[in-house]
Amino acid sequence: MNKQAELIKEISGVNPLKCMKCGKCSASCPSYNEMDIKPHQFVSYVINEDIEALTASKSLYKCLSCFACVERCPRGVKPGKLIDAARQVVIRQRGQTYLSADEIPELLDDETPQQLLMSAFRKYRR
Repeated sequence: MNKQAELIKEISGVNPLKCMKCGKCSASCPSYNEMDIKPHQFVSYVINEDIEALTASKSLYKCLSCFACVERCPRGVKPGKLIDAARQVVIRQRGQTYLSADEIPELLDDETPQQLLMSAFRKYRR
C-alpha cells in the first residue's frame, strides 16, 4: 500500500472508493479547462495510488478550493478535499510551508478579505 495515498485519505477524511465516476464534480469545476487531471480523474489516481503523477500535476495549484465539486458529488466523495490533502502531502515532503508568520503583514493591504486570511491560516497550519 502506498504510504502517500493513505496519508491523502487520512488528511482529507474521504473514501475515494465511493466514487461512481459520474463526472458531476468535473462538470461543476470552474477550473476544469485549466486542469491536466480533472477532479473525477483525481479520485481515480488516489484509488490507483498513482500519487507521483498527482504531485507533479499542475491541477494541484489550478484548483480554486471553491468546493463546487464537493457540493455537487452525490456520493460524498469530496474531490476538492482530496486535492487539498495532496497539496499538504507535497508541502510536507518539501519540509516547508509557503509562508511564515513574519512574511504575512507585508503581503496584506486594506482590500484583503478577512475570510482569505482565516482560510489560509486553517489550510497551512496543519
